[in-house]
Amino acid sequence: MAQDRVEAVERALTVLEAFDADRPALSLAELAQATGFYKSTLLRLLGSLSRFDYVRRDADGRWQLGETPARLARRQDPSRLLAARVQPLLERLAARLGETASLLERVGEAVECRLAALPASALRHDLRPGTRWRVAGDGSPCPTLAGGVMVIHPLPGTPPRWLALSGPKGRLAMAESTDALAEVAAELTATSQPAAREALP
Repeated sequence: MAQDRVEAVERALTVLEAFDADRPALSLAELAQATGFYKSTLLRLLGSLSRFDYVRRDADGRWQLGETPARLARRQDPSRLLAARVQPLLERLAARLGETASLLERVGEAVECRLAALPASALRHDLRPGTRWRVAGDGSPCPTLAGGVMVIHPLPGTPPRWLALSGPKGRLAMAESTDALAEVAAELTATSQPAAREALP
């Protein structure tokens, strides 16, 4: 709503948004072209931003991002960000297919369950975050489940991570589970932001 807007703040944010990987340093004229602001307006905004080290001026007089944006980004807890983005998708998978949905991560020679969503069914794979098991001899992250089966889908990035569905062997539908995991993985990858690549699959 209009009363929730602070025009000076929005202008300053517009200036910061002008910097990207392709244009890490910009002249005043380039900033004026990118933002649509007058140079006099830009100089006032840049002066305030530079006092808090959001931007800095190099020896050639070009402007670039300062240390503050990176410092603020480092304050974000990757685990909390991971849970906020992935847990709702796991809950949706568990509700839709009636099986345990989880996020697995390779930790040395072991695999750890990072996140899990359990179905309402009493007959289920009771997997909890923090549970670990050794990587199989063939390199598979799937544990041995008595009377059960696990279907996985790899996620891009490091460390190695997988989305998984697990449950009773006779009940878990392999083809449907494989398709559902691929669908969620594609959704996750499509919505990942560059700044969160290390924290998110």
